[in-house]
Amino acid sequence: MSTIRFDGRTVIITGAGGGLGRAYALEIAARGGAVVVNDLGGSVAGGSGASSAMAEEVVAEIRAAGGKAVADASDVASAEGGQAMVQAALDAFGRVDAVIANAGNMRFGPFEELTAEDLDSLLAVHVRGSFNVAHASWSHMKAQGFGRIVFTTSSGGMLGLPQLSAYGAAKGGVMGLMHGLSEEGRPHGILCNAVMPNAASRMAAAMGPGTLGANPWVETLYPAFDPRYTAGLVAFLAHESCTSTHAVYSAAGGRIARMFVGATKGWNGPLEAPPTAEDVAAHFDEIGDDTRGYAIPANAFDEFRIVAEGRAQ
Repeated sequence: MSTIRFDGRTVIITGAGGGLGRAYALEIAARGGAVVVNDLGGSVAGGSGASSAMAEEVVAEIRAAGGKAVADASDVASAEGGQAMVQAALDAFGRVDAVIANAGNMRFGPFEELTAEDLDSLLAVHVRGSFNVAHASWSHMKAQGFGRIVFTTSSGGMLGLPQLSAYGAAKGGVMGLMHGLSEEGRPHGILCNAVMPNAASRMAAAMGPGTLGANPWVETLYPAFDPRYTAGLVAFLAHESCTSTHAVYSAAGGRIARMFVGATKGWNGPLEAPPTAEDVAAHFDEIGDDTRGYAIPANAFDEFRIVAEGRAQ
C-alpha cells in the first residue's frame, strides 16, 4: 500500500490548538499537507479566555519540523469566522481540499441543572461551528470537484451518556448535518464522514473523575486514549484515496469501527388501514426483534426501498 501523503493539499482543522485537533494537525503536516490551525483558545466551557496563542504554538511546532501551517483564531460559531479561516487557507496556500470540524466546548451536569444557555452554547460551537466552516468551504470544493469533510460526533450523541444530554443533543445535530451533506456532496466529489473519538483531552479532563460514574473498562484501555490513536483514522478520511462517505467511525481504546443505524425487519401491517395502538401492542415484540436480521438504510429514500422490497417477499 502506498504511503498516504497530503502534498499539494490544504486542510483546515478547527479546534487544533490542543488535544485531538493538535494531533490531527501534526499528523497531516508530517504527511506534507498545508494546515490551517484554527483555535479560538478559549475555555473548555466556551465564551472566555480567547487567544491565538494555542494555535500559534502548534504552527510553530509544525514549522520547526519543516511543515507548512498558518494560525487562525476565528470563532467557528460565527459565519464570519468560517469565512475568515477559509480565506486564510486561500491567502496562504491557494486552495481548500479538506475540512476537519473538530472544535468543541463542554457543558455537563444533571439534566435539571442544565440551562437553555448551556444548550445554546453547545449548539453554537458544535452544530453551527461545523455548519459554518463546511458552508464557507463548500463552493470552493464544489468548483474543484473535490473535497473531504470530517465531522466530529460522539458516543454521547449516538449512544447516550448520563449528564451529557445537552452535549449529546449538539453532537447528534452534527451527525444529522453530516448525513445531509454526504448526499448533497456526493455528485460533486465532496465526501463527508464523521468520527466518534474517545480521547484524553481538555474537554474530557474538565468532567473530572467520577463525573459519569465508574467505568471499569476505561483504565484497561487508557493508553489508547491518547489523541494520536484517532489521528490516523481522521487523516485517512481527509485523504483523496478515501472513498467512504455518509459514515460514522468510532475510535475507542485502539479499536476503529464503523457505527451505523439499522432497522429490524419489523412488522408489515395492512396497507388498507392504519395500524391501531392495539395492533402495535400485539406486534411489538416483532417490531423490535433483531434476531431475524436487520437492514442498514443508505439514506432516507433507501428506507422506502427496503420497506417496499420487504412487503414484496
